[in-house]
Amino acid sequence: MDVPVLFRSGPAKRPYKQWRTAKHQPWTSPGAFPAKNSWYLPTTTWREIVKAATEVGRDVTPWLHQAQQLARGELVARVAPLYAYLGMHDVTPKHPLPHSAGRRLTVNAVYEHGTERTAKSMLGYRLGMTMAEWACRSLMGLGQTWHLEDGGPIPSLATDFKDPARTLPDLWGFHEAENAYWLIEAKGGNVRKNRLVEGWEQLEEGSKVLHAYAHRRILCGASVQPQGDLFITIDHDQHPGQPPQPVGAHTTPAALGAPEDRLTDSDDALLSTARTQMLAYLVLRSAPPSQLRTVGLSADRSPRRRSGLTTPLERDPATRALRAHARAETTQADPESLRLHARTIGMDDFLTCRIPGTELRLGMSRRLFAACEQLHREDRLIAERTPGLRAEDQRIADEPADEEAEEQRRRTQRRIFREELELGRQRIEPRVRDAYEQATTRQWSDLLSGHPEPPLDVDDHPGLLEAATPETYLALRADDLPHHHR
Repeated sequence: MDVPVLFRSGPAKRPYKQWRTAKHQPWTSPGAFPAKNSWYLPTTTWREIVKAATEVGRDVTPWLHQAQQLARGELVARVAPLYAYLGMHDVTPKHPLPHSAGRRLTVNAVYEHGTERTAKSMLGYRLGMTMAEWACRSLMGLGQTWHLEDGGPIPSLATDFKDPARTLPDLWGFHEAENAYWLIEAKGGNVRKNRLVEGWEQLEEGSKVLHAYAHRRILCGASVQPQGDLFITIDHDQHPGQPPQPVGAHTTPAALGAPEDRLTDSDDALLSTARTQMLAYLVLRSAPPSQLRTVGLSADRSPRRRSGLTTPLERDPATRALRAHARAETTQADPESLRLHARTIGMDDFLTCRIPGTELRLGMSRRLFAACEQLHREDRLIAERTPGLRAEDQRIADEPADEEAEEQRRRTQRRIFREELELGRQRIEPRVRDAYEQATTRQWSDLLSGHPEPPLDVDDHPGLLEAATPETYLALRADDLPHHHR
């Protein structure tokens, strides 16, 4: 599908109908910020957008240690509004581009005629965060995003970023090609100029804190309305300043690319990736063994990325050839021989599970699973030392608590948790690294606490849309895509 994107220098009126009538430029700068303001028409997949939805947002894993199965519900909450209210339709723009898909996202009839205003606001929030994550990471090469309320990129400025009196933007990240921080505010739904102006004011407040350091302000408005296409406005400006400070206990890595590209040589990238995948890990860890299976993928990670964060496996001939080889040489009736043969020919098996309440399947490599397991263990030790963070520490008051006071209390708990994590980083990172490296020789039955080895699937499944990154897996069925209006 195609997603029209308008880059401009500041908030302005909604570009009425220009998402269909303007002369769009082809997206020729993957992984980088474009050289000039204009309309662009990048092409992406629903898988890429869903991956952004599962990974963006506040990290809730500290609260899930005693109830891991609730991770499934959190993932459902992040993707269900997109499935519920978005549809696809064919379009014929005034100035068509070669190689475009000719399909765009829109809102469906349920949203248009039967959805209450509150539910529309819920979609707006999820859509805004998802498309901001997609635009910044998949389109423009930003590294991992983090919630700014947890303290921001500069430790010495953390108190100002956590100040509840400041109205700050949603996210921050580090763009390695620009060697600058990005401050990001996301708006979604029926986005008008007044909401963008509010978002710009939030970014300006963030700049007051970060003003001494080089950073770019990004205001992402994901607009969708009945009878129109989903399009994005990206209002931006860039601030010169001092070079970035080291992150945590380590200097900012000089290599380009997503954190997953550097797991073998960067402890910071490994810890960031494990943190990002903790929800998926908790789903896999809490799933009944009967719901788990492994899928065969090429053990060579290098050719998977073409554009964005994921590579659709229909564009990965190595995996298709290895699966065909495995099917020809062994049978599913002999699962142990199949697993051994798959490893011999250069295939890896990723653990996967369907997310209950969706048709989405998420998975990860055994090395990343082991790294997440170790990080989860370290998180649990910190959570046990953080007052009020565990569910069993909560007390039910006689009267409902003040909402603002409760939010401030939760922010304080998250701040304590993050500070403890940073203080223990020099101890935690080597342990996560060891778990990641040692998992190569471990069986899934060992990692799953003695549960049976999950069956390995190397079959072709017509209608199943698969995608992979170096260490993660995502799949959904073609007939579960947003409803297509022709």
